[in-house]
Amino acid sequence: MVSPKISVKDLDIRFGGIHALKEVSLDIMNNEILGVIGPANSGKTSFLRAVNRFNDLVPNYQMSGRITIDGLDIYGQVDRNGLRRKVGMVFALPVPLPLSIFDNIAYGPQLHGISSRKKLCEIVEKALKAAFLWDEVKDRLKKPAHNLSGGQQQRLCIARTLAVEPEVILFDEPCSGLDPISTAKVEEAMLQLKSRYTIVLVTNNTKQAARVSDRTAFFLMGELVEIDKTDKIFTAPADTRTSDYIEGRFG
Repeated sequence: MVSPKISVKDLDIRFGGIHALKEVSLDIMNNEILGVIGPANSGKTSFLRAVNRFNDLVPNYQMSGRITIDGLDIYGQVDRNGLRRKVGMVFALPVPLPLSIFDNIAYGPQLHGISSRKKLCEIVEKALKAAFLWDEVKDRLKKPAHNLSGGQQQRLCIARTLAVEPEVILFDEPCSGLDPISTAKVEEAMLQLKSRYTIVLVTNNTKQAARVSDRTAFFLMGELVEIDKTDKIFTAPADTRTSDYIEGRFG
């Protein structure tokens, strides 16, 4: 039996009086894209941020249950900095550092002790190519990153995540502010990246989940309603609430 990359067991999350997630259990396999869909306030982002312990920064955060990566408990057997290096995150709004394109990508590796200019150049080129951005920026690496378009900035943030060589990439609605052409480029990057990374994609765009996800999980009011192969979720879901959401009857 193949072991999961990430295993979530009985994950329960509260923020003060708000019960964000209710006893969620699921496995995420190596080199798959797991799409996570559901209406607002369904617990999608709380789930995503639990995987790399970003929720720890929120006041009144309470969690029970267990999350393991490669069999190691992320609270008991992995230190937070090590976890953040292993599990990268790309947010809904791209936020480039106020630096050049090159320095945005090199920033993380430099923090981890890489100082060789040759090595940094190799890392920057590799990361930008993986994010499908190299050909568009290779002649202006010294220019400010904020000069890039919104779609280019999002791919820059993907490249910045890749530069520290994570094993898992979490995407939190990465295309919510992008035009269709930019969205297609980000999706193309995700499909290429899954051969080397495990990807979790939270999206409000059900069509995007249908296009890129191998499996899809549907969350509703903090509960995991169902998880299955994406084609089954979108054509023959087991729960009527899933079909109601996908077909636009609520959400």
